[in-house]
Amino acid sequence: MSSPELTAVPDVRRGTPGGTPSAPSLSPSSPAPALAAATLGFALITLDTSVVNVALPAIGADLGTGMTGLQWVVDAYTLVFAALLLSSGALADRFGAGRAYGVGVVAFTLASAACGLAPGLGSLLAARAVQGAAAAVMLPASLALVREAYGDPARRARAVSLWAAGGTVAVALGPVVGGALTTAWSWRGIFFVNLPLGLLALSLLTRVPRSERRPAPLDLPGQLTAATAVGALTFAAIEGGTEAWWALGVAAVSLTAFLLIEARRRHPMVPLGLFRNTTVAVAVTAGAANSVAFYGMIFVFSLFFQQVLGLSALGAGLMFLPMTGLLAGVNLLSAKAAARYGARLPIVVGQAVAVAGLLGLLVVDADTPRVAQALLLVPLALGAGFSLPPLIASMMEAVPAERAGTAAGLLNAIRQTAGALAIAVFGSLAARDTAGMATALRTSLLICAGLLALTTLASLRLPGRRA
Repeated sequence: MSSPELTAVPDVRRGTPGGTPSAPSLSPSSPAPALAAATLGFALITLDTSVVNVALPAIGADLGTGMTGLQWVVDAYTLVFAALLLSSGALADRFGAGRAYGVGVVAFTLASAACGLAPGLGSLLAARAVQGAAAAVMLPASLALVREAYGDPARRARAVSLWAAGGTVAVALGPVVGGALTTAWSWRGIFFVNLPLGLLALSLLTRVPRSERRPAPLDLPGQLTAATAVGALTFAAIEGGTEAWWALGVAAVSLTAFLLIEARRRHPMVPLGLFRNTTVAVAVTAGAANSVAFYGMIFVFSLFFQQVLGLSALGAGLMFLPMTGLLAGVNLLSAKAAARYGARLPIVVGQAVAVAGLLGLLVVDADTPRVAQALLLVPLALGAGFSLPPLIASMMEAVPAERAGTAAGLLNAIRQTAGALAIAVFGSLAARDTAGMATALRTSLLICAGLLALTTLASLRLPGRRA
C-alpha cells in the first residue's frame, strides 16, 4: 500500500512453503544497521513505483515514443515485480535473507544506472524489467532482515512499523522528487538518484550478521505460467489490434495451465483453497480495486497535468503532494479505528470515501482552479489509506498461520498486477482520445468508481467487530 503500496506485514513462520522468508531469531548487538538497510531498500522499491509517472512526457519527448511506449516504461517494472513476488520469498529462504537482499540491491542499483544511461526505449524497458525482478527479491528479504534483527516481539513490531513508514514516505515523495529532478536536470536523474541510496544500503548490509539458509520448495511451472498470463493480458490491453486477440488467447491458456498446476502440486505457490474463504476473496478483490484507482489515477492525472494544463514535471508532482502527504497519518488513524470499531467499518467507510472522491473528480477540466484540482485528489488517498491496512490485517487473520506469508505475497502480487493493468487500460484510452484526454479521464474515473463501489458492497460481508 503505510501507503497503498505494500502494507502487508505477515506473521511469517519457519518452513512456510512458498511464503516470504522465515527468520531465525538472531539478536545482534545492534539491530539498527539491519533496520536501516531494510528500510532504505523498501523505500527504493516503492519510490520507483511512483517517481516515473511525472517524468513520462519528458521520456516520451526525448526517446521519441508515444503512449504505448510510456505505458511499458511503467509496467515493465510493475509486472515483473508482481509476477516474481509469488516465489521470491522461497528464493530468499534458499540463499539466506542477507545474501538475497544484497544481490537484489546490487541488481537494482546497476539496473537503475542502465535506465539512466538508456539510449533508446528498448534498453530502458529491459533495464526496468531487471529493476522489477530485483525489487521482487529485495522486498521479502528486507522484511526478513528486520525479523532476524529483532528477537523481542514488541521491538520487532515497532521496527516493522518503521520499515513500512519508509515505503509510505517514498510513495509520498515520489511524484515531487521525480518532478524536481526532471525539471531541474533530466528524466534520467530519477534513476541516477537510486545509485547513492543503493550503495548506502549495501554499506549498511556489511554490518548485518549472515542469515541462515533454509530449504524451500520452488514452484517454477506455476511461476512461469502466472508470469505469462499476466504479461500477455497486459500486452493485449496496451497494444490492441489483431495482436491483442492472440495475446488474450495466450493469457487464457496460461491462466488455465496455472490453475491446473496449482491444484495438483503438493506445495503450490498459490493455494487455491484460500479463495473459498470469504474474507480472503473480499480482501483480494478490494485490494485490487484500490490499486486500480490509486495507481491508475496517478498515471492519468500525471499526463493530464502536463499535457492538458501545461504544467512542468515539478508542477505536476506538487499537485499530488496534498494527496500523498496524508497517507501515513491516515494509516495510523485507520489502525486506531479498526482497534476500536473492528475492521469492517474502516474498510467500508474508506472505500465509500474513495468512490465519492472519484466521482468528485469528474468535474475537473482545464478551467478548474489548480488548488481545487489538487484538493479534489485528496479524498481518493484518504479512502484508500483508511481502508487498506485493516483490509490486509483481516486477510492475515483469516488464513492459517502457516499460510500467512503465502497470503501476503499473493495479495501484494495481485495488487501490483491490478495497478499495472490499470495503467495499460487507462493509457490505451488516453491514446485513443482525440478530445484532449477529456473522455479518457472521465471513463477512467467511472471505471475506478464502479469497481470500488462493488467492492464496498462486498466488504459488508466481512465479519463485524469481535466481542
